[in-house]
Amino acid sequence: MMSEFVLPRFIFCLIQYLREGYNEPAADVPSEKDLNKVLQLLEPQISFLEDLTKMGGAMRSVLTQVLTNQQNYKDLTSGLGENACAKKSHEKYLIALKSSGLTYPEDKLVYGLQEPSAGTSTLAVQGFAGATGTLGQLDSSDEEDQDGSQGLGKRKRVKLSSSTKDQSIMDVLKHKSFLEELLFWTIKYEFPQKMVTFLLNMLPDQEYKVAFTKTFVQHYAFIMKTLKKSHESDTMSNRIVHISVQLFSNEELARQVTEECQLLDIMVTVLLYMMESCLIKSELQDEENSLHVVVNCGEALLKNNTYWPLVSDFINILSHQSVAKRFLEDHGLLVTWMNFVSFFQGMNLNKRELNEHVEFESQTYYAAFAAELEACAQPMWGLLSHCKVRETQEYTRNVVRYCLEALQDWFDAINFVDEPAPNQVTFHLPLHRYYAMFLSKAVKCQELDLDSVLPDQEMLMKLMIHPLQIQASLAEIHSNMWVRNGLQIKGQAMTYVQSHFCNSMIDPDIYLLQVCASRLDPDYFISSVFERFKVVDLLTMASQHQNTVLDAEHERSMLEGALTFLVILLSLRLHLGMSDDEILRAEMVAQLCMNDRTHSSLLDLIHHIPENPNPKSGIIPGSYSFESVLSAVADFKAPVFEPGGSMQQGMYTPKAEVWDQEFDPVMVILRTVYRRDVQSAMDRYTAFLKQSGKFPGNPWPPYKKRTTLHPSYKGLMRLLHCKTLHIVLFTLLYKILMDHQNLSEHVLCMVLYLIELGLENSAEEESDEEASVCGPERCHDSWFPGSNLVSNMRHFINYVRVRVPETAPEVKRDSPASTSSDSLSSLHNSGTAQVFSLVAERRKKFQEIINRSSSEANQVVRPKTSNKWSAPGSAPQLTTAILEIKESILSLLIKLHHKLSGKQNSYYPPWLDDIEILIQPEIPKYNHGDGITAVERILLKAALQSRMNKRIIEEICRKVTPPVPPKKITAAEKKTLDKEERRQKARERQQKLLAEFASRQKSFMETAMDVDSPENDIPMEIATAEPQVSEAVYDCVICGQSGPSSEDRPTGLVVLLQASSVLGQCRDNIEPKKLPITEEEQIYPWDTCAAVHDVRLSLLQRYFKDSSCLLAVSIGWEGGVYVQTCGHTLHIDCHKSYMESLRNDQVLQGFSVDKGEFTCPLCRQFANSVLPCYPGSNVESNLWQRPSNKSIQDLIKEVEELQGRPGAFPSETNLSKEMESVMKDIKNTTQKKYRDYSKTPGSPDNDFLFMYSVARTNLELELIHRGGNLCSGGVSTAGKRSCLNQLFHVLALHMRLYSIDSEYNPWRKLTQLVEEMNSQQGNEEQQPEVPILYHDVTSLLLIQILMMPQPLRKDHFTCIVKVLFTLLYTQALVALSVKCNEEDRLAWKHTGALKKNACDAEKSYEVLLSFVISELSKGKLYHEEGTQECAMVSPIAWSPESMEKYLQDFCLPFLRITSLLQHHLFGEDLPSCQEEEEFSVLSSCLGLLPTFYQTEHPFISASCLDWPVPAFDIISQWCFEINSFTERHAEQGKALLIQESRWKLPHLLQLPENYNTIFQYYHRKTCSVCTKVPKDPAVCLVCGTFVCLKGLCCKQQSYCECVLHSQNCGAGTGIFLLINASVIIIIRGHRFCLWGSVYLDAHGEEDRDLRRGKPLYICKERYKVLEQQWISHTFDHINKRWGPHYNGL
Repeated sequence: MMSEFVLPRFIFCLIQYLREGYNEPAADVPSEKDLNKVLQLLEPQISFLEDLTKMGGAMRSVLTQVLTNQQNYKDLTSGLGENACAKKSHEKYLIALKSSGLTYPEDKLVYGLQEPSAGTSTLAVQGFAGATGTLGQLDSSDEEDQDGSQGLGKRKRVKLSSSTKDQSIMDVLKHKSFLEELLFWTIKYEFPQKMVTFLLNMLPDQEYKVAFTKTFVQHYAFIMKTLKKSHESDTMSNRIVHISVQLFSNEELARQVTEECQLLDIMVTVLLYMMESCLIKSELQDEENSLHVVVNCGEALLKNNTYWPLVSDFINILSHQSVAKRFLEDHGLLVTWMNFVSFFQGMNLNKRELNEHVEFESQTYYAAFAAELEACAQPMWGLLSHCKVRETQEYTRNVVRYCLEALQDWFDAINFVDEPAPNQVTFHLPLHRYYAMFLSKAVKCQELDLDSVLPDQEMLMKLMIHPLQIQASLAEIHSNMWVRNGLQIKGQAMTYVQSHFCNSMIDPDIYLLQVCASRLDPDYFISSVFERFKVVDLLTMASQHQNTVLDAEHERSMLEGALTFLVILLSLRLHLGMSDDEILRAEMVAQLCMNDRTHSSLLDLIHHIPENPNPKSGIIPGSYSFESVLSAVADFKAPVFEPGGSMQQGMYTPKAEVWDQEFDPVMVILRTVYRRDVQSAMDRYTAFLKQSGKFPGNPWPPYKKRTTLHPSYKGLMRLLHCKTLHIVLFTLLYKILMDHQNLSEHVLCMVLYLIELGLENSAEEESDEEASVCGPERCHDSWFPGSNLVSNMRHFINYVRVRVPETAPEVKRDSPASTSSDSLSSLHNSGTAQVFSLVAERRKKFQEIINRSSSEANQVVRPKTSNKWSAPGSAPQLTTAILEIKESILSLLIKLHHKLSGKQNSYYPPWLDDIEILIQPEIPKYNHGDGITAVERILLKAALQSRMNKRIIEEICRKVTPPVPPKKITAAEKKTLDKEERRQKARERQQKLLAEFASRQKSFMETAMDVDSPENDIPMEIATAEPQVSEAVYDCVICGQSGPSSEDRPTGLVVLLQASSVLGQCRDNIEPKKLPITEEEQIYPWDTCAAVHDVRLSLLQRYFKDSSCLLAVSIGWEGGVYVQTCGHTLHIDCHKSYMESLRNDQVLQGFSVDKGEFTCPLCRQFANSVLPCYPGSNVESNLWQRPSNKSIQDLIKEVEELQGRPGAFPSETNLSKEMESVMKDIKNTTQKKYRDYSKTPGSPDNDFLFMYSVARTNLELELIHRGGNLCSGGVSTAGKRSCLNQLFHVLALHMRLYSIDSEYNPWRKLTQLVEEMNSQQGNEEQQPEVPILYHDVTSLLLIQILMMPQPLRKDHFTCIVKVLFTLLYTQALVALSVKCNEEDRLAWKHTGALKKNACDAEKSYEVLLSFVISELSKGKLYHEEGTQECAMVSPIAWSPESMEKYLQDFCLPFLRITSLLQHHLFGEDLPSCQEEEEFSVLSSCLGLLPTFYQTEHPFISASCLDWPVPAFDIISQWCFEINSFTERHAEQGKALLIQESRWKLPHLLQLPENYNTIFQYYHRKTCSVCTKVPKDPAVCLVCGTFVCLKGLCCKQQSYCECVLHSQNCGAGTGIFLLINASVIIIIRGHRFCLWGSVYLDAHGEEDRDLRRGKPLYICKERYKVLEQQWISHTFDHINKRWGPHYNGL
């Protein structure tokens, strides 16, 4: 019921809405808003349909019935009924059809696509004349897309007789079912996502799938039209492909549609139509008369890749064997396709600018390269993949045939005869490349005879011209001859050889040239090459010449280009016989030789192994072989971290044997995008040879043996055995020997390479005696007798006649004219060579070939082009001179050997000593080396090839030949030579200086920048370093002056102040916390050092007087200020002017000068303040250090007196001002909440607490940098560049302004007995002071020391330490007594009491412990045990050893900090020791432990005690305070006594092995603040908090969440892992940087943004480095790329 009645009406209703809603606007482009409105209204209806599709198969088949039922559709939509609404709707539908340029055929002329004719397409083949087919007049809606210029292109077009069939493909649509009209509206509304989803959800129904596919094909042309007009073509493209990929990927379906609906015809026609809208006239060759049209690359259609979905569909269906087979068999289709390809032939033509620079650099070349790759090359690879076996020969013949026809048409259309037009080049020759690749395939896979698919000679000559023109233009571009065309021309040259394009562009071009060379006359080919490269005039024996087509400065690089091209042409075997695996190996070796590569970049560089029809798919055929080849040629270098801070990826580097045997410079040159890569490969090769000891000097590129040529291409080697080449080689060798200008080592290298190639590939049958003389036409006027290089090498050439400018030196030497003519005739027989002109030679050859090949008489060659080369009148006055040469190639080579080695007679034939050489020629010593080695290798090969050569070489060596060129050196020349020599020497000197400078800089960088390697560090000159100087001297790194720091002109240390919460992250367990990866795992911060200290302070503040509480602890565990320096000093006034100059500097810096930030002028380390150095002499401090023999009681009194003196602030000097300002800086470094802990805001106690805590923070952090203990002694970078001494002066100066009331000075409590103990209880209403046993001893130490006048005396320091140790020890005993249980306490109380009267009772821990227990038992401390017992008491049984260990561990942190302090204040070295002896070593170093105790005494902790007043009295006084407090608060009293003093080092959270675990948990996790899933989730690696990066949802007062968290968690430093990118970002204050990733794939590479989707694993070394930088606060110094985050992260 529903299916028959409700659904059709429901769908019809939907269609009516769509008809109604669509208004045809004037501009033919409906406004987005209107369409979206309609779609929003229809959302519920479409959603309802979508839900129906999800109800399963039965419902889908019902829907299919409804959608495809033609009768229903006809009844409901015909608009013939009475219903006015239906009528109106039908009219709207017809209007929409019409406006789309579609006709609605009435029933009597239906030729829609439902009834296709069987058989091949009826594309009118006869209609395709040369240029292009305009299939009918373009539909009207396209008219307004054309501007004038295209109109012009259109007029020139060849009009086709269009057949009705094509027209019907483009213009006729007849809808017969709901499905068809629904798709029509879907397209009209530009593929709304909901509709697409509905249409795709139905696909599981087979009947629907077929119907829908046919409907889609039927609407294909309409889709193209809509796409072309769409504003949102990108979105639309994606949605089209989303549909088509599901339809066309199914081979069976694609085959069916191809057969029944002519899918191929439709696709090709639609593509052709699409491109027709943007054709322009080609300006290649003959601008006026050209009939060729090409696509205009500036059109939006090409620029935005609008054609992409259609081409992608085409490539997709061609991947099916059955469909491709139909395509390759259908001649009409092939013709149309070649027509389509010819639109791209010669597009984006470049014309060389000769006068001024182009105004506007067009970027159209991107579009051109993309179009050729996607629209031409990829379909070509798709077709080629089906031509792999012998049975497919016919297909290849078809393609080649139509390709040649299209080429012939193209040559006719551009009016091409024999010379290319000068100064223009196009990189786009897809027809040539189709032809080349099908030829290659035919020979390689199908065993076709090459000659059967080659055209005649004349066509071959035409075919080679344009690819050769490209090769010459490449050389011109690299020689900067196209510099006026702007950078884009370089971009084109690079793209042409770039890895994604080379297989489809330069490789086929080179291959086509190889084919032409193997079939054309070699002399003709060689002379063409030199003529194209414009170096013909240079190839003369004369020392001077005039080049009519090339400036002198470009000659050298063009000659190098020509020779290099010949070498590539002759040695490249990519399509001439190499197997796929060999090709892969060669490609990989070439890439690895240029640079070490990561796995992914290698995959990318070699990614398009052509067999793969769609390189975008990323599937590499036989990726197994990729891996196996990679492991065969390369070694993996694991990722390392460099001290400079740059992260290394895992790299592959060539194996030694690859450098030794497989390094192929030719392949490297072919594959380099940048010329510097060739140099890089050579440098690496040189380094390898030096390292392996194979060759010490500067080697030449090695000569590499080639794989054998496929027999079809044997003709290629004739190039090496033609006289033209031999004359060129002879001439160049002679010129190099005579030092003519514009020749380089590279030229020589290539010349020798060509000679060697010739020797390797010589015809074996050359017998020594015969000198083969061919017919007269082959003989170049007796330059050489034959054409074989082996025999020509020994041929002596006596005289050469040259044309030279009248000014040339040769003319002067000419004999008088009268005699010359006589002498000429007599000379003639003895081998005088005539003038040899390459151009004339080429013309002659060309004429011969043409006459031979063309039977028609009318094909006369027009010589019109020759005058293009030199403008008439510009030819210089040339005269003829005759040179006496008397050399052969062999003799030139031997002289060259002498010249290169710089020694007379340096060459001695090796076979004279060792006849073996001739039998076993492969000698490793000749494999690598420089020019000398190359010459020796060639001579040896020449001798091997023929006995005659061997004999002649020996003869030449017997004659002593002077290697000097036969010219006298004139005075002027001598002068230039001397100049040259002097220059050379100067250059060497300069090199030496530079090297020295570099090494100095390097050693400096190592000492200054190397943050974590304690070895090679040289201490910086800081005041305490040299005791013998009377006053510390500082160097200012700005003005360079040295001198002491004075009150008037103070010097300061460059420092970086930063707030740090690293200390607060210490925990008391060794195992670092893990990053939570499930809901159950959570991290609670209550066990961190910061939390524990916070709790303690607030507990004290609850019960005791505030000012007293603030002296009993230290703050700065969170947000403490850490001061670090690079060790460089500068005058403070110099610094101010430096800052001023930075302020005025317009350059964008990575730091904010307004915040006082700068970089150290010397080492460029980041800094933000200057710490003044206190003027003082070092000798003075030496006096202070002398031990005095005063008793401890005297010293205690002195200390008290000194503290009592108020510290008057010194007079207003520059120094004191600076001290004040740096103190302000220190305060401002951290946030207010980390400074103010007092209950009364702004109280001076706050400042007091903050100042000594800064000292504490810096000491504690230094301790952590040393690994948490002082066992390693003095070796640590932190100590070397410490600024604690200067910091102490600044702090002490400020702290002495606050004198503590002597009543409250803890010093009194420590050193004096109070008379009446009860006085305190009287004032109940006031809160009591903190009992001394609750004080933090280290804080007391810093307070005492900073309250003393500076500099401090050593004996005062020791006195303070001794007094404080007694308190510390008592605290340890109290804590121990609280920790143990009642029985232990009673036992100890008893044993200790017995020994109380012994002489050393005050130094016995048993006695003292017993006394402490008995004193504290008077109060309620040990009571109330019932509830709390389990929590407090430790279960271990106490032995004397474990008690001693406990006491030592309790005291160690204090001893460590004190020793560090002593080290900085008095410059004493820290001794190194084993961990177990740390206590004894430190205590004796501090003067607590008399030396004789150190060894024999097992329990030494108590021996360090030195009580200032009787021990039992003072302990009982201290315990009394505790008892009076525990009267009321026993629990808190106990909690405050047990201090956790053994903090472990801080760590970042431990990360899981596999990144996927993190990703899976966090990328779907909701944020606890905004309860949404963040777009960019991040997690803090310090505390595990989950945050929204850049999320506006969690923004508070303009701070985004990450920035906010970095302030709360790390006082401004945050380390976040970005979940969706796998990278870590660091936030430091107002700046941030990307640090890199600690997760790498199996090949040691990062995968930023998870683009490659590889499994990632933790790299522990990197994580360690990150943690190290966090702990050592060196993010600012090591990471270079910082930027401001503007609170937006």
